[in-house]
Amino acid sequence: MGKKGARFVLILVGLVYPLITAFTIFIVMAHDPEFPGMLTSSTGGSTNAAQKAANPNGLTDWEMEHGIGPITSEIKLSAIDEKMAAEGEKLFKMKCMACHKLDERYVGPPLRGVTTFRKPEFIMNMILNPSEMIQRHPIAKGLLAQYFNMMTPQGLDEQQARAVLEYLRWDFEQNNK
Repeated sequence: MGKKGARFVLILVGLVYPLITAFTIFIVMAHDPEFPGMLTSSTGGSTNAAQKAANPNGLTDWEMEHGIGPITSEIKLSAIDEKMAAEGEKLFKMKCMACHKLDERYVGPPLRGVTTFRKPEFIMNMILNPSEMIQRHPIAKGLLAQYFNMMTPQGLDEQQARAVLEYLRWDFEQNNK
């Protein structure tokens, strides 16, 4: 490729990349109720209005810390259930590994150790309700901005999501002995 061809490629990349970024930002904004005049989504439920007003997108303090979804009460964790973790490993390999690796950035973020900085309820809500999490939760929005890919629903039920959580707990424990 000559100098003209190389310049053309650089110009093309210089124009296309910002357009892709702008489009992604527009999509996120279009689903963000905080941006007036854009498309909005809302969910039902009764919460303290002052508490919601203090957080982005009208989220409650619980939702900020534990995510948005069907998991609305604290999960009590005890010793790792190895049978459940083995089932979670199978589900992880079948449903999650196309986008997530444990130790490296891939289509989505690496997941080894996620249980040390995200609440169990947050992880399960992200697994069970990724669309609304991406639309309304600032952490999920940040992941979209960083990885440029929306997590798609995998059709897992709460028991299966709990098994994946248990696998992630087991994996982290095994790799930090």
